Amino acid sequence: MSILLPRSVRTAPAPGSRPEARGKFLACGGEKFYARGVTYGTFRPDANGDEYPPVDIVRRDFAQMAANGFNAVRTYTTPPTWLLDLAADEGLYVAISLAAERSVGYLNERRGASVAEQAARDVLRRCAGHPAVLCYSVGNEIPASVVRWLGAR
Repeated sequence: MSILLPRSVRTAPAPGSRPEARGKFLACGGEKFYARGVTYGTFRPDANGDEYPPVDIVRRDFAQMAANGFNAVRTYTTPPTWLLDLAADEGLYVAISLAAERSVGYLNERRGASVAEQAARDVLRRCAGHPAVLCYSVGNEIPASVVRWLGAR
C-alpha cells in the first residue's frame, strides 16, 4: 500500500533550480537539499537493446515516485534523454551510474584505462547540462576484490 502525498508536500524544489555542493551538503534554490531517492533498474534489455521500460511505464513510475515524496532516482545504466526529460517533468533528479563495472575487464590491458575513460566521457557528453541530473556515480559497483587485485594504479 502506498501513501500518496499532495503535490504541495512534495520535496522537489522549484523548476529551473539545480542542486549544488555547499560544503558537505547539497543546496538547491538557496536551501538545503535532502535527496530522498529510490533506485530504478536494472532492466532486461528489450529486442532493440533499450535498457529501460517504455515511455508510458517510466512516466507512470516517476509520477508515483514523486507522489510519494521522492525527489531523486538512481539509475544503474545511462538513461536516455527522454527519461531525464520525464524525471524533470515530475521534479525528480537523476543520479546516473557510469556503469564502470562494464569496463573493469579492460583495466587488465595496457590501454584499458583509456577504454573505461572514453566510456565515461561518452555518458557525460550525453547527459551534461540536463536539468534533471543530480550527480554521476563512478565505479561504485566494482567489487572490492577486483579493486584489491588491480591495485590503486
